[in-house]
Amino acid sequence: MTVPKFRSLKGKRKPVCLTAYDEPTGRLADEAGVDLILVGDSLGNVVLGYENTLPVTMEEMEHHVRATRRGVTRALLVADMPFGSFQASVDHTVECACRLVKAGAEAVKLEGGSSVEKSIRRLTEVGVPVMGHVGMTPQSVHSFGGFRVQGRGEQAEMLMREAMRVQEAGAFSVVLEMVPADVAERITAKLSIPTIGIGAGPGCDGQIQVFHDILNLGRFHPKHARVFADAAQTITEGIRTYAEQVREGTFPSSEESFQ
Repeated sequence: MTVPKFRSLKGKRKPVCLTAYDEPTGRLADEAGVDLILVGDSLGNVVLGYENTLPVTMEEMEHHVRATRRGVTRALLVADMPFGSFQASVDHTVECACRLVKAGAEAVKLEGGSSVEKSIRRLTEVGVPVMGHVGMTPQSVHSFGGFRVQGRGEQAEMLMREAMRVQEAGAFSVVLEMVPADVAERITAKLSIPTIGIGAGPGCDGQIQVFHDILNLGRFHPKHARVFADAAQTITEGIRTYAEQVREGTFPSSEESFQ
């Protein structure tokens, strides 16, 4: 999958996107046929144990991009720009984005609309493809007063304008997070680039979810996620069986020992 191929999926079939954070999760998502893998700053929540995404550093993102890159051979690999990496200046944004590309990303994702328009333009000029992200942007959690649905009422038209500005700036796709389904459907019909929903209803061009949420590996379960396999139960049962057999002396057996 390449950026041009991903963009061309608009109106043809729904792109499937998923987060991943290391070689095993990247490899499993890639082998399962996911179109786009995002090394999200959500790693702060689901991997590093932070309360939100704000503490995630560039160094941590680079580390996880490198690890995930080793497991991904087919899907398009996108990296989140963490909080503080694109707010200071356009030049600083380009510098940080290039670091993520050098770590193995094929594109970067920026949260925001008009506030990052100049950065999106400059990044596309220097050859770094950009995925946009509007609606509930987790890095603005304090401004929103928590994780709240965005785009209701009078906000709908504002959100439409923000998505349009992201497209006009050169983004190849845009994530719509926690947006009313009817609003997301209207934005999708208006844009010529794929919209990727997370908590934005079925009317988006494609969907993205967090790896840990769809496999029940997270600490909490968001409303917009569905558990497709209970990996937490399988893993816990496996570890419990391992512990029991060690205590009983039935593991290792002669077959698992060297003579």
